[in-house]
Amino acid sequence: MTAEELAGIEAEATTKRYPVAPGVRVNVRSGPGTGYPVVKVLPAGVSVPINCQCPGTTVSGPYGTTNIWDNIANGQYVSDAYVKTGSDGYVAVRCG
Repeated sequence: MTAEELAGIEAEATTKRYPVAPGVRVNVRSGPGTGYPVVKVLPAGVSVPINCQCPGTTVSGPYGTTNIWDNIANGQYVSDAYVKTGSDGYVAVRCG
């Protein structure tokens, strides 16, 4: 295994994951808003990494009303209103 591969595995292992609202299947969109196409649907009970966050469409969900969107993978965003971060604000760096 190369040092680069090992670093990637270590980074993945230390990335904090946040639970999605229980009993909810969350739409994953290609951008930070409800106007972007759905690229997949998360099954209930999963936890997601938050790589970065950015403002987008305001959404109301189990964890309040917010315009913060969480980037969970390349080209994949979910509304922070469906992710239990323990905060009403940003918990990760801004996407950019």
